[in-house]
Amino acid sequence: MRSKSIARAAVLLSIAISSSVALADAAQRINPLIDLIEQGKPVMGLYAPSNRAPYGAKEVEPAARKTPAQLAKETVAYQLSDFVFDGSMEHDYDKALPVFTAYAKALGAEQRLRDAPHPRIAYPMIVKMHEIAPDPALAARHISQQLDLGVSGIMFVDVQSAEEVKQGIAAMRYPAHGGTRANSVGSAPKYWGLSEQEYRRKADVWPLNPQGELINWVVVESKEGLKNVREIAAVKGVGVLWPGAGTLRRVFSTPGPDGKPVVDEAAWEGAIQQVLSACKEFKVTCGIPTSPDQIEMRMKQGFSVFVMNWGESGFKTIEVGRKAAGRS
Repeated sequence: MRSKSIARAAVLLSIAISSSVALADAAQRINPLIDLIEQGKPVMGLYAPSNRAPYGAKEVEPAARKTPAQLAKETVAYQLSDFVFDGSMEHDYDKALPVFTAYAKALGAEQRLRDAPHPRIAYPMIVKMHEIAPDPALAARHISQQLDLGVSGIMFVDVQSAEEVKQGIAAMRYPAHGGTRANSVGSAPKYWGLSEQEYRRKADVWPLNPQGELINWVVVESKEGLKNVREIAAVKGVGVLWPGAGTLRRVFSTPGPDGKPVVDEAAWEGAIQQVLSACKEFKVTCGIPTSPDQIEMRMKQGFSVFVMNWGESGFKTIEVGRKAAGRS
């Protein structure tokens, strides 16, 4: 009888120690995005400044192009963005990767771990990935390359099935965590301010691993994706689920008499709400691009992660959003 009591006490002690370690890890979280989400606070970030011309404008003249170092300094000069977002690798990955790599290296040179209340990444980077489904092996290789640059999250675009999400999540996880990520680390430990050993331990997918510091963003932007959105949202390990609002606008548009697209506004908003409904049903954080005049409305609906373009409109959106959320 006494041996059973001792065994039971040992099990309880083990559980208590494990819980204490988990709580300690949570208290020392270095990815501020996950910290904010766990606290139930809205997350607001901007696309990284770049040399890409605004939509519809002419290309930036070579003489006017900023260096990676200049773009990095511009990034850190604005202190209110919760993350740095880059969407350049969605289409021509091979062409965009060297450009982003130079920027990430320059941003790493500006990186200062914030100390309140403990060290954390000051400028977490989130990047877009091209579609997974056409070639999961290629996508996995590219995801590993992106993670080795020190990014904190990957956005999977145009997801149409739960299987794609599972493949993307596996590609973000080292084999030691049960994933398919290459065993390299690149410059990631340096960007995170960790040793290689500590980076490998923390570089796992949240919330699948509650102590993980990597996050994935899953975008639904097609009718096929909408059809499967509940199954997508139900996948364990989804960090943030997004309606691809811009693409869905085109999906629910038809040519008018003059050849210009006519948007079915009700169907478009219905698609956005369908994704939000799946988020709520499966208790997944929901994100959406937004603007100064819409961020409060989207917050009230239940969205809590927002991304905006770099520039005055994006700065204004964050100002309005922070005030509405009570974030100083």
